[in-house]
Amino acid sequence: MTKPPGKLLPLVAALLCGAVLAQAAQPADSPATASSPAVRTLAAGPLSGSPIAASGPTQPGPKRHGQRPHTKPDADDWNLTKHGKVLYLTFDDGPHPGFTPKVLQILRRHHAKATFFVLGAEAAKRPDLVEQTRAAGHHIGNHTWDHPMLTKLPAAKMRQEIFSGVKSKCFRPPFRDTNPAVEATAKANHQRQVLWDVDTKDWKKPGATAIEHAILAGAYPGAIVLLHDGGGNRTQTVIALERAMTKLQRKGYTFRALPC
Repeated sequence: MTKPPGKLLPLVAALLCGAVLAQAAQPADSPATASSPAVRTLAAGPLSGSPIAASGPTQPGPKRHGQRPHTKPDADDWNLTKHGKVLYLTFDDGPHPGFTPKVLQILRRHHAKATFFVLGAEAAKRPDLVEQTRAAGHHIGNHTWDHPMLTKLPAAKMRQEIFSGVKSKCFRPPFRDTNPAVEATAKANHQRQVLWDVDTKDWKKPGATAIEHAILAGAYPGAIVLLHDGGGNRTQTVIALERAMTKLQRKGYTFRALPC
């Protein structure tokens, strides 16, 4: 027996709705579910889960441990004690055609560097020897033009003596004869006044043993040692230098040039 149309339509609608709901409840048979789960794609990213930029400017990261920051070169660093057991050997009054090469030979044999405070008048006679000294890695300082007592000179003459010396970042007054005016004049010439800590008095020619003893007795980390490669016969200095450097190296000392 056929039901009346009014009652048949609601029944059909109910049956159709139930079929749709049942189909939606079943999992879809798609390639994504047939292979691997979607979480696998996260493995390519960082562990933190932060996104990786595909492009754009790179930002500077933090400094690595032990990475040295940009610093001034050694030529501007006057902290002479920071390198440990280092001595700063200095030689005045050269260059001398006989003794300067002998000193250079000793320094080369000991893998050492030093500073030579040269006279402008002597350097003008032997520019090749000055360049040879520089080429060996040693530094050159200004010791005036002709070795006068600067504090005894008129201001103009004192200035001329300093400004006529070799080009350098360092200046050493002869005889340690200085005052504020001398130091200020050197500064006006863009040169730092450099004296010394250990005077070997080799200029007195007291004998090689006495000079050697003065070097050894005065040595301490960061000390500036005064010697001479010019101004006379420096045979005693050459002998003492070889002996003293050998003994000091056995004690762990090295030798550097001043930042001139």
